Amino acid sequence: MNLRNTPTREFDVILLLTAMGLTAYGALLIYSGSLTQYGSSVTAFSHPMTRQVIFAAGGLAAMLALSRVDYRVLGPLSLTLYLLALAGLAFVLVAGGSEFGSRRWIDIGGTRVQPSEAAKVCTVIMLAKYLSDHQEQVQTLRVLLTSLLIAAVPAALVLAEPDLGSSIVFFVLWFGVVIAAGARTLHLAGLVAVAGGLAPLALYQLAHGYQRDRIDSWLHPERDALGDGFNILQAAISIGSGGLWGKGFTHGTQTQLDYLRTQTTDYIFSVAAEELGFIGVMVLFGLFVVMLFRCLRVADRADDAFGRLIAVGVMTFILFQVFVNIGVNIRLLPVTGVPLPLVSQGGSSLVTILAALGILQSVLGHRRRRRRRT
Repeated sequence: MNLRNTPTREFDVILLLTAMGLTAYGALLIYSGSLTQYGSSVTAFSHPMTRQVIFAAGGLAAMLALSRVDYRVLGPLSLTLYLLALAGLAFVLVAGGSEFGSRRWIDIGGTRVQPSEAAKVCTVIMLAKYLSDHQEQVQTLRVLLTSLLIAAVPAALVLAEPDLGSSIVFFVLWFGVVIAAGARTLHLAGLVAVAGGLAPLALYQLAHGYQRDRIDSWLHPERDALGDGFNILQAAISIGSGGLWGKGFTHGTQTQLDYLRTQTTDYIFSVAAEELGFIGVMVLFGLFVVMLFRCLRVADRADDAFGRLIAVGVMTFILFQVFVNIGVNIRLLPVTGVPLPLVSQGGSSLVTILAALGILQSVLGHRRRRRRRT
């Protein structure tokens, strides 16, 4: 008899169903949030819900395709993917589309592509590769600072767009990955102390004029209740008026009377709270909790450090974006432009996250087990 390694071919159906549930939840909220502007017809390609469904189909196809590919092939490709991501971010600064004071998108065939979304996943892969290759030196300051540089370069390019919210995501995912890799607590504590002391002043000095206005409006929205503070106040009204069961799907007054702006992107959580109430929000939270636990399950079952760190990185940036987006809606944080994963309108974010979950499916499905043969 002999022993050989065989792949488990395991597929996490619960993770798939949770992602589909969040995507469907978001599509319905996008339909309600765009009802006054686009009407009830969803047959036109220009309708936000129709476009979101098309992107969702592409994202799910990417998830299923990547689940079949052994994630280990991403290791040798990690540097190439990382450099391509940096090139995309640099191209945006030169020729990207501009809106709301920032340059974040590339227009391709009438579709906006946001390179910073793909750059998050590429950075996770690069960090996972670097740290898994240096497992024995991961507690040295040299390896820690090098890994920080890997995250800092795309973060700086994104900050230059400027997109402060997304630039912070890179540092948070780095923090999650290096903790999982086993970095020394003393080194991390020192970096956190330095960053905590310098960050408020540095961010305010580096922030562009409109970003400073956002901070001022967040702190004192009542000073410009009909201008910059309008959406902040209307979001608070929307969330507070939803009650237990909400006002009913497509019946939210703040949403349907267009008091709530950017209701399908930054403030889609407010639409959910107003129309579906506390119960609807708890369903949304429940789906995210299930997804995050399934990501932790993948990290726990991964065969190697590379797969484990990819799972932790993906889970970290999804969790952080959920926190930031909801924090903006409940006035815990200033407006950042960070989407609610799988829920907010936006093809780049949707496709990227579904593809990232496909990589996690691959980590789970390409584990090796010992099979006895006689």
